[in-house]
Amino acid sequence: VGDGTIDLDTDTFKVTLHTSSYTPNAATQTVYADLTNELSTANGYTAGGAALASVTWTQSTVTMKWDAADTTWAASGGSIVARYAVIRKSGTANSIVDPLVAWVLLDTTPADSTTTTGNSLNLVWNASGIFTSVQT
Repeated sequence: VGDGTIDLDTDTFKVTLHTSSYTPNAATQTVYADLTNELSTANGYTAGGAALASVTWTQSTVTMKWDAADTTWAASGGSIVARYAVIRKSGTANSIVDPLVAWVLLDTTPADSTTTTGNSLNLVWNASGIFTSVQT
């Protein structure tokens, strides 16, 4: 963010789903190509993930918030089973292709999140935003 690789209010972002075999590691995973165990295209999920819609970066006095519309996948033809979601910038900046922004554990147990056919997997972002920063 600080060097212009990621612009929180104008870039395009995608979120992918990953199985329990995936282990987030900020030291070794910095771009989308570093990720493993993404769900395959099936049952309502498309490999490569879904675009975050209505992305906003706002400031109110000393609080800055990055947010987006909730992300939804409708399960059909089988269950969507995932443990992690990963947000990345979609595209290249400063010679970095698809840099990662955040990892999300879908169930704090931790356990797999299973969405059965006819239901939707909804990533409901917190009302305070995907992340919030407060200047002191």
